[in-house]
Amino acid sequence: MINVGVIGCGQWGPNHIRIFTQLPNTRSTVCADLSEQRLAAIKTSFPHIQTTTDYQDILKNPDIHAVCIASPTNTHFDLTREALESDKHVLCEKPLALQEKECSYLKDLSIKRNKILMVGHVFLFNVGIVRLKEYVRCGELGRVYYAHATRTNLGPFRYDVSALWDLAPHDIAIFNYVFDSAPLRVSARAQRCLDTPRDDLAFGTLEYPGNIMAHIHISWIDPKKIRQITIVGEKKMITWDDLDDIGPIKLYDKHVEKTNVCYKTYGEFRLLSKEGGITIPKIESREPLEVQDQYFIDCIERRVPADIADADKARAVVRTLVAMQESIDRQGACVGL
Repeated sequence: MINVGVIGCGQWGPNHIRIFTQLPNTRSTVCADLSEQRLAAIKTSFPHIQTTTDYQDILKNPDIHAVCIASPTNTHFDLTREALESDKHVLCEKPLALQEKECSYLKDLSIKRNKILMVGHVFLFNVGIVRLKEYVRCGELGRVYYAHATRTNLGPFRYDVSALWDLAPHDIAIFNYVFDSAPLRVSARAQRCLDTPRDDLAFGTLEYPGNIMAHIHISWIDPKKIRQITIVGEKKMITWDDLDDIGPIKLYDKHVEKTNVCYKTYGEFRLLSKEGGITIPKIESREPLEVQDQYFIDCIERRVPADIADADKARAVVRTLVAMQESIDRQGACVGL
């Protein structure tokens, strides 16, 4: 039985507590938060759990084997470092840190301490995203031309990081996973529509190997909650919609062909669109957070690295975020990685 302590009981912490309480080979025994009100709410929902306002009570407890960090982003590096130094396995919410060098330090520390270090890029455990990668990898789409991601909603509003650092890590991690690579160059623009200290809207362009261009639209101030990705290939096109009740994946048998017939009006060839059917594959539904947290526990028990969402994957995301922020600061200039 793996005992897990949870640091941070805001938006995601309670969900981790619920999952680690339900999994057969683990249990959530202690949680920490600075808010007595949040701790009281946790105690009401999970009477068995111990609560504390001092996270050191978790790190110093020899009966705690692993720590889940769901605290504000600017605390991730220090808390993860302290947890690893306390010989705990760590699952840290995204992003792992605010600087690439901090991610590298944490990776080296986890290796030195022989501990699992995993990052909560939860959409990598979404069955729809896994299927998306399979279609790209097997060549079903042919050569990929471009991809587009939209992640918008009216709130929730964060005060520790901007919308870029809050939302973009999801789609950067997804594109890196699907294309099995990190971007080569990025550019981005952002805006503070609500006149707050943090940008609440951003548009970014990522250039991947193979001449694949990916675009990201993120916003805290949109009338609709949207979690969508479109990937266009030379043979077929595919969409993922996390909120679609019919099915998250739709495969479109659509492409563009060049004719070899000479047309006086259009020159030696013209482009013709080929319309085919739409396939909606059956995908079993399972909560991605449950899959992610179970994977974390399995890695601990099997003593194998958390390859799907390890420190290297997290570092690539942070490196991209830093470059996008630099581009924003430079009014959309292209920044190489």
